Amino acid sequence: QVQLVESGGGLVQAGGSLRLSCAASGRTFSSYTMGWFRQAPGKEREFVAAISLSAASTYYAASVKGRFTISRDNAKNTVSLQMNSLKPEDTAVYYCAADHFTTPHAMGVGGSIDYWGKGTLVTVSS
Repeated sequence: QVQLVESGGGLVQAGGSLRLSCAASGRTFSSYTMGWFRQAPGKEREFVAAISLSAASTYYAASVKGRFTISRDNAKNTVSLQMNSLKPEDTAVYYCAADHFTTPHAMGVGGSIDYWGKGTLVTVSS
């Protein structure tokens, strides 16, 4: 069982930056591909970014590539999402996700997710 707790959300102006963090419980964190998803008001949840077990591989949604960076620290059981050049359309609840036996690309194209966090709200004002 893995529990995921997100933090770092808040209100930021367009063009600004935020860093989200996700703390994971359990001793098997390094065996999970980790990812971030988001859900804007009235829209379906969508993939944002994912990172492989050793951080050797990452995958991003086209809408955030070049602006967001995902990273992980297996010693601290954390995964982070650095978000730069934020836009109003980035406003959403951001969820941390963990999945066993998958790749970042597979997570991005619709693979099943083993565990979800409860989310943290990011609001970007224009």
